[in-house]
Amino acid sequence: MKRFLQTLLFCFLGMSAFSQQDPLYSQYINNPMVLNPAYAGLNDNFNASVTYRNQWGGFEGNPKTFNFNSHVSLVDNKVGAGILVVQDQIGNAKNTELQAAFSYKLALDDEKTFSFGMQAGFVNFRNNYTDLNLEDETDDAFIQGENVTKPNLGVGAILKSDRFLIGASIPRLLNTTISVSNTTGSQDFQLYNRTLYVFGSYVYFLNENIRLKPAVLLRGVKGSPVSVDLNFNLNFNEKYTVGAFARNFNSVGLQLQAKLGDKLRIGYTFEIPTGKSVPTNFLTHEVFLGLTMPTFDFHDRSISTF
Repeated sequence: MKRFLQTLLFCFLGMSAFSQQDPLYSQYINNPMVLNPAYAGLNDNFNASVTYRNQWGGFEGNPKTFNFNSHVSLVDNKVGAGILVVQDQIGNAKNTELQAAFSYKLALDDEKTFSFGMQAGFVNFRNNYTDLNLEDETDDAFIQGENVTKPNLGVGAILKSDRFLIGASIPRLLNTTISVSNTTGSQDFQLYNRTLYVFGSYVYFLNENIRLKPAVLLRGVKGSPVSVDLNFNLNFNEKYTVGAFARNFNSVGLQLQAKLGDKLRIGYTFEIPTGKSVPTNFLTHEVFLGLTMPTFDFHDRSISTF
């Protein structure tokens, strides 16, 4: 088992060394802003949230992700603006990013809104190989660590109503390469491949107090199979939510959310691997804390389903 875990971790470190990918989230259904800049200001309020994810707890070098974002609706709810701060770490690899997001919202009719968004900023990619036990310490790929900062652009679009939300985005649009010097010269490595997200959710009103909110997220990146997240949530009295989800059936989990008063929300996700990727004893916990409140006269005072 120990040799298996060491091998698996080394594979992740090898992939993250020259091909970092987007962090995973389970609470994106509560805050699509983490995946799509078009969500900035889409609920016609001021919003701020913090998410922390500890994946595969107990696994040495396991992924850990921190996300802070805030966004607000402006100009009579015609545009939105926001910021994102993300730190994602797995083993010796750490990515830190700062993004500013902007959106333009077009009311198609009394029920539907189309939003197009962009984000721009910087991503710092950092790797420290001094803590790795390498079989060949002269391996050119691991002679020096990485500490590079690259610009980023992202795009997204969302169609929203009270009943549904459909969106597509590429939050990190620029493929990034770096040049690493070694004993034979220099070598170019692909640092990041863009990831496409397609997200959809619908609300079924079972009765006056209970709503069913299924959702699906498709995640695609070049060279890898499409990843599929399935979510099924039940909302009670517009205050409490309980649900289940599965990601490629490699992990399954339980999602909980509660409203604390009129402005605060707290969410929690508990994930269990199915054994196809990692052993079932390495559990994942994700915590979400969000604030939603009207701050301008033109902001919406009603409860939004998305």
